[in-house]
Amino acid sequence: MSKFFERLYDLSGKIAGGLILAICLLITAQIILNAFGRLAPGILPSTIPSYADFSGFMLAGATFLAMAHTLRAGGHIRVNLVTNMLPLRIQFYFEALILTVSAGLVAFITWFMAGLVQESLHYGDVSNGIVPIELWIPQSIATFGLGLLCVAILHTLVDLLRAGKPILKTPDEV
Repeated sequence: MSKFFERLYDLSGKIAGGLILAICLLITAQIILNAFGRLAPGILPSTIPSYADFSGFMLAGATFLAMAHTLRAGGHIRVNLVTNMLPLRIQFYFEALILTVSAGLVAFITWFMAGLVQESLHYGDVSNGIVPIELWIPQSIATFGLGLLCVAILHTLVDLLRAGKPILKTPDEV
């Protein structure tokens, strides 16, 4: 089961990276169209309709989809100045406490994001750009990313309890 989750975290991280690449391509295309529209007006449209909305939704998706992968890879910022001075047993308890509280908070946020998705579906909410996008679509991606982060936190907590010692990596250890 652990391998399945690790693959899911990695896939989520790859999709997030793909979304960042798509943002770069979209913004680059917009810049080229803008420049071409100034040099040869009227030949091509000078803007991509709702490109700012699309790039914003992709950025939100990339952010939320990357969270679980980043946690498991040790990429989240941690302050080790105090905890590294503590005995390993106390560090273990701190990690267990932080992971437990984090899982609860992320589960709470995920619950309310799922409610927001249901509300958007119920009311038919759409973005207010030139191209109306049903808001439940980007909200669902964010909700999935938060749910996956909650699973990753619980997965990390289980790994911690099995190891019986601190396991969280820091960026300098990766």
